[in-house]
Amino acid sequence: MTRKDLVVIGNGMAGARALEEIIARPGAERFRITVFGDEPGGSYNRILLSRVLAEGPDEIDDIYLNPVDWYAEHDVTLYPGVRVVRIDRPGRKVFADDGTVVGYDTLIIATGSRSAFPPIDGMWSDDATLTPGVFGFRTIDDTAAMLDHARDVPNAVVIGGGLLGLEAAHGLQQHGVDVHVVQSGPVLMSRQLDAEAGAILRRVLERDHGMHVHTGHRPVAIRSAGSVTAVLLADGTVIDTGMVVVAAGTRPNVGLGVAAGLTVERGIVVDDRMRSVDDPDVYVVGECAQHRGEVYGLVAPLWEQAAVLADVLTGADPDAEYHGSRTATKLKVAGVDVASMGVRAPEGEDDEVVRYSEPKRGIHKSVVLRDGRLVGATLLGDTSKVAYLQQVLDRGLPLPEDRAELLFTLSGAAPAEDVSEMDGSTQVCNCSGVSKEEIVACVEGGETSVPGVVAATRAGTGCGTCRGLVERIVTWAAESAPCCAACGHPAG
Repeated sequence: MTRKDLVVIGNGMAGARALEEIIARPGAERFRITVFGDEPGGSYNRILLSRVLAEGPDEIDDIYLNPVDWYAEHDVTLYPGVRVVRIDRPGRKVFADDGTVVGYDTLIIATGSRSAFPPIDGMWSDDATLTPGVFGFRTIDDTAAMLDHARDVPNAVVIGGGLLGLEAAHGLQQHGVDVHVVQSGPVLMSRQLDAEAGAILRRVLERDHGMHVHTGHRPVAIRSAGSVTAVLLADGTVIDTGMVVVAAGTRPNVGLGVAAGLTVERGIVVDDRMRSVDDPDVYVVGECAQHRGEVYGLVAPLWEQAAVLADVLTGADPDAEYHGSRTATKLKVAGVDVASMGVRAPEGEDDEVVRYSEPKRGIHKSVVLRDGRLVGATLLGDTSKVAYLQQVLDRGLPLPEDRAELLFTLSGAAPAEDVSEMDGSTQVCNCSGVSKEEIVACVEGGETSVPGVVAATRAGTGCGTCRGLVERIVTWAAESAPCCAACGHPAG
């Protein structure tokens, strides 16, 4: 078979995952593959930058997914630190900022997203350069610069009270920095938490972690004298500081798509096979893709998109389709367990809410029910029921007569988190995008120790929230695995 030319623009988590899926099919027999990545080096797990910030630069090597050598080993040409600046669709070529020009038969755009910087006076020293002492929090270089600067300042202001902002605040605290978090909206982590849960999280962060949290306050100016000296809020409050970290969200990187004449709304619009709606030879995956009106920033949807793209592109399953993803997160924020799935609050007058809050202990649990089915859940401080709730949501399981069983394991009730009953597609590790079936396959492939499975799948190497569940799945899978292919009986 004559190999065709496949070019991938973007070597972040979505682009790298799509590449892995293509090679596994095996796409390297079908394509000559070229990858362009903005950042030097191989691909890495961006989610784990918060761990690098908290624990220091020695952790950087541990967050790489595919080092540079991996590409050569898989017959992939990598241009690290080289940015594609133009796509010529009629000529089927891409042009890079170093003068490289590469032709393609098929193109994958996986340009991800960039940090969003709100309009604040004094943030920029010129059109392209942040004021000294102001940092985004998106790349390894950002993280390294923050660590270097944090050695010389006693305090910092983090703009943004979402997941990334709170992780940045927690990371800086590990280096002795006194941190203020400024959130223009009234609720911390508003994408994951309702107002009551957000208020409890704020209380925990202030009382137990010593953060200074300012919700409902908008930063309007950054003052500097060679470097940052203060942040001014809209109500006139002045926070003296030597460092500002902007973690106010992200924006899809769609400039290449716009310039290439592709349909772009919030993201580059794709069909159910992850192809641009304008060009059947251009595929889009990750945070820069818009599918059925949705743009996803979580790991699990990106992984699902990459698998469909690879199936279609390699012919492994030409009829594969992506139909969207249920959004669910399970993570640890500044040491606090948080999980959310589906809707956060009732949306109709007939929606039912079951809620339990214990603010002094930092615990909040709520579920939203509709027509006898679970449509959403929020857990803070105690996520022991998250695996069970995820199954109930994903599989549309009937609800228990005693609704309290959704939030607690009651006396006499069957264990809700029995891993043997967990669906194989359940996402176990959000940080690395590992499902139960991937862990089981690893065990059935001969790796029966927890450290070995963790090393092979990367499950549990991120925030650590899922580590206990990973251990239980490995133990169950090892006990259930055939002792040999010949007899097919359980081990022992």
